[in-house]
Amino acid sequence: MIISLLFLTYLSMGKIKIGITIGDVNGVGLEVILKTIADERILKQISPLIYGSSKIVSYHKNIIGLQDLHFKSIGSAKDAYRDRINIVNCWNDNVTITLGKPSEESGKFAKMALEKSVEDLTNGDIDALVTGPIHKEAMQMAGFEYVGHTEMLTEASGNSESLMFMVSEDVRIGLVTNHIPISDISKNISKENILKKLQIMNDSLKMDFGITKPMIAVLGLNPHAGDGGTIGKEDEEIIRPAVVEGKKNGMMVFGPYSADGFFGSTQYKKFDGILAMYHDQGLIPFKSLTFGSGVNFTAGLKIIRTSPDHGTAYDIAGQNIADYSSFRNAVYLAIDINHNRKNYKEMHANRLKKKSAHISKPEG
Repeated sequence: MIISLLFLTYLSMGKIKIGITIGDVNGVGLEVILKTIADERILKQISPLIYGSSKIVSYHKNIIGLQDLHFKSIGSAKDAYRDRINIVNCWNDNVTITLGKPSEESGKFAKMALEKSVEDLTNGDIDALVTGPIHKEAMQMAGFEYVGHTEMLTEASGNSESLMFMVSEDVRIGLVTNHIPISDISKNISKENILKKLQIMNDSLKMDFGITKPMIAVLGLNPHAGDGGTIGKEDEEIIRPAVVEGKKNGMMVFGPYSADGFFGSTQYKKFDGILAMYHDQGLIPFKSLTFGSGVNFTAGLKIIRTSPDHGTAYDIAGQNIADYSSFRNAVYLAIDINHNRKNYKEMHANRLKKKSAHISKPEG
């Protein structure tokens, strides 16, 4: 479980505004959200703003029996109450909830909540965003034009690149390619793409996680990392040169490693970050090691966005049995990153100030 190690410090620094999207209304999103913010330790650190609808929140609150949890309905993030749980009402429509099933309606309202929260995030009206799980089929039914959260937030931030970074206390795994078919992976693996992702990971480990000299492992694409070119050429012709170039650029990067042996031998424990070539290569070991406690973080953006490592869990929606550990950890990680970035910027500014003073100091 990712618990903020700076808890006491945070209490003295004031609360930050954390936006929370409800995700798919037919899934477990609001169950894990409400269970998380019912914890007084969370409310001592943040002012939560739930993007959705008071009616929907009340419906799910009644299912899980949190009758003593009270909210303030607001129309804008700028009107948020510091010491209350806020609901930013993104629509006034009545919503038909069909627990456990994707629908155009559930996609529509998840999309509306997401769009409003991202607008507030990019405008600086909230300090960070934690997104509830969405269902890609429902989102597509509602006309959502992105593959997922990561792609939308990257564009909304004005970035051309970001890193899908899966984070837990014991392992951090980033991806070169995200949600693309297996048949398209190889042609999307290039030296340039790998170097871009390595740079984002290296910078994030320093700025967002406070690691001064991060060590990064790079996984190979093919079985046995290509076995010297006998099982595919990508590892020797693309990935290894990217690793060499990364070292020349000042990064402590190693590989490519054969993924099975790398995780099977627990070699992953020696590294601060791991760069996988594709979705399942990274997420299968990550979820095997951390499922229920890991966090999805979109690294490389000026804004801060985290989410739980699970989906809508339609099969248990409405049963009040969802584990909220991952969502709680996503909130804690958003808090940590917010403060780590402030500390990093302050330290960087102090270094520049000292350097400037040294240069301007008269000789003799």
